[in-house]
Amino acid sequence: MSSTARPHVSLGEGFSLGIIATGAISVAVAALVAIVRGASAIFGSAPTVRMPVAGGDVPELSGVPEITAATYASADVTFSALPGAVSWMLWMELALPALATIGVCIVAWWLGVSLMRARPFRRAMSTAIGVVAVLVMVGGVLGQVLGAFGRAFLVDALAATSPEVTDVFGTFLLELNLAPVGWGFALALVAGSFAIGARLQRDTEGLV
Repeated sequence: MSSTARPHVSLGEGFSLGIIATGAISVAVAALVAIVRGASAIFGSAPTVRMPVAGGDVPELSGVPEITAATYASADVTFSALPGAVSWMLWMELALPALATIGVCIVAWWLGVSLMRARPFRRAMSTAIGVVAVLVMVGGVLGQVLGAFGRAFLVDALAATSPEVTDVFGTFLLELNLAPVGWGFALALVAGSFAIGARLQRDTEGLV
């Protein structure tokens, strides 16, 4: 009968991994607080929304020699109230990326604990990272899309009683940031690496 010594991490490595795991949980908590605060701001009284506007020059900067031009393209607009569907869309714009952040932080915490136990390659770990990869991609892109549609619906609602607002507010503006897609693919690659690592770990253990 043969046996092998259980691998372990050094004291310094364990301390570093503990700090990383604790930091990940702290960021997750901060993201959760941001979701709650966002809901309070959007669903509360006198919500403020950053709206795309026709823009114009910033005369205060015209005298700066190093600046050749300065314009603004958005304005923070405070409303007395928002339509229900618009409120939900604007909240989801904030909540979906924050949920993705929470997912990443939870996986980072779990990975840190698994590394401290010197056993990171688990099938569940690769599955969790894959789920987070999808959450990052969907949350990042869908949040932007919902925010754009929410503002467009808000402009339509305002234009129903005050048509002149369409001369100031853009009817639909989506500046799609594809960074969440790139991060999602990177996480998917990490998930695949952990799946392969888990299989190799099982094969190695079977040879002992």
